[in-house]
Amino acid sequence: MKYDFTSILDRRGRDALAVDGLGSMPGFAPSRPKEGFDLIPMWVADMNFPAVPTIPQAIAARVQHTAYGYFQPPAEYFDAIISWQEDRNGVTGLTKECIGYENGVLGGVLSALGAVCSQGDEVLVHSPTYVGFTSSLENRGYRIVHSPLSRDGEGIWRMDFADMEKKLVEHQIHAAILCSPHNPCGRVWERWELERAMELFRKHNVFVVSDEIWSDLVLGGHKHIPTQSVSEDARRRTAALYAPSKTFNLAGLVGSYRIVYDPWLRARVERESSLSHYNNMNVLSMHALMGAYSPEGREWVDELRQVLTGNVDYAVAFIREHFQGVDVTKPQGTYMLFLDCTEWCARHGKTIDEVLQAGWDVGVAWQDGRPFHGPCHIRVNLALPLSRVKEAMERLKEYVF
Repeated sequence: MKYDFTSILDRRGRDALAVDGLGSMPGFAPSRPKEGFDLIPMWVADMNFPAVPTIPQAIAARVQHTAYGYFQPPAEYFDAIISWQEDRNGVTGLTKECIGYENGVLGGVLSALGAVCSQGDEVLVHSPTYVGFTSSLENRGYRIVHSPLSRDGEGIWRMDFADMEKKLVEHQIHAAILCSPHNPCGRVWERWELERAMELFRKHNVFVVSDEIWSDLVLGGHKHIPTQSVSEDARRRTAALYAPSKTFNLAGLVGSYRIVYDPWLRARVERESSLSHYNNMNVLSMHALMGAYSPEGREWVDELRQVLTGNVDYAVAFIREHFQGVDVTKPQGTYMLFLDCTEWCARHGKTIDEVLQAGWDVGVAWQDGRPFHGPCHIRVNLALPLSRVKEAMERLKEYVF
């Protein structure tokens, strides 16, 4: 491969939450490993790979000009997003006017919901659920109504359209969140699924926030379908959220963007977004996006997807062969596994807390799945060099399962 996905980054002392944050947040962060075991960070959803060289090059070039005052994004910033969306997602007709800045996707979710909801309103969210949705919606005073995803005969997570409609009607819901691809389940929704969901939302006049931050990280032969692309009505009633942060590991630089086509909705979302007076672009993260959304960035992501697909294939096969009673579905997107340990715990008389701790003790810093509405689940990040994934699996085989 052209790019480096095999070197083991030493992130200690570099402000990395995934490494230096261990033991600092009881109930959220893993504890530090016991003596004799080095750390394998597999919890926070960031990657342990060096960034594509065009990102530090773009930042360094801007830093050389030693004035960092007020600024506005140039046409090249918007052109980079428009080109990326067309090239990667087949989006046509996107203009500068439809693109808005958000510090983060979760902030964008709240800006979009604030355009159509009041505190106390109920919002439809699928479960399992990204923990960030739970915390941000509850903090803002919204009430979450969960519609559980269910697994079909082949183990694939599916939306329960009957349950969705029932809850939309019973709770008089007029706002919903789609996570596409889904976190933590890793589903890459097919066009027919999105069409059917959006038809339900049209029928019941439901505004949709589509979190598509994982859209670049689809695995194998799967393809991301932008929610706004499935119908003209979907384009009108949806606010979509994207960022280079997940794709290129830029979360520490801060910066995402929204796409809203409908002028009325866009004006309301922009108004909500501006109310804090803190939701402002950073000049260095702006240049980082332009460096990421470059021809070299496209090559890098294509190689990254191959690496992640290989890591997922290896880990899923290993778990199915060696961890009897641990149920795992191969994700179609993202780089996260969502392990169901219910049967294993029942067989061995263990609790999920004991399983989590056993992994942490030997340096496998995986994540409690209960905040994601997985009652006996563990969330595992596979965005590491394959050698580290293999080492983690061997430790789990010898010391945990």
